[in-house]
Parts: sequence; C-alpha cells; structure tokens
Amino acid sequence: MSSWEKFSDSIESSREYHERYHKAVANPIRREILRLVKKGLDEEEIVKVLQISPFELRYHIQILLSGFCLERKNGRLVVTKEGEVVEYL
Repeated sequence: MSSWEKFSDSIESSREYHERYHKAVANPIRREILRLVKKGLDEEEIVKVLQISPFELRYHIQILLSGFCLERKNGRLVVTKEGEVVEYL
C-alpha cells in the first residue's frame, strides 16, 4: 500500500497527507536534503555540505519522513516517489 492509499479513506486524512507533504517540500533546505540523499550522500556528508548541525539535519529529516518524502531502508535514507518531486522544483 502506498503512502497516499493510507490517507485516501477520508477528506480529513487526505488533507493531513497533503499538509504534511507540503510542509516537507516547501522548505529550501529540505528540498536540498532530498537532492543530496538522491545523490547518495549519507547524513554526515549532508551536514558538511549544508553546513548545518546534526540536530538541525535530524529535525528536517523527521519532517521529510513524516511528509512521505523520505524513508529508511537498511539503515539508509531513501527518497520516495513523493520526494522525487524535488527534480521539478
């Protein structure tokens, strides 16, 4: 079941899905994090490239995870289909 299908059972669920997704992709730092993850960088490398603290990165990653743009697979971050929108922004 895709992320969208889990939230498509009601208008309220659909609204929550879209709000979480929009919050995730609206921030330029989070869009850059998506680009860097897509390139294969790990969290330590992203901190160095963006010159942000590990705490700040964790905050943005949590929003991207809850916004359906990232997921963890085998201990690594992976851009989801929803997160691939960054290619068009």
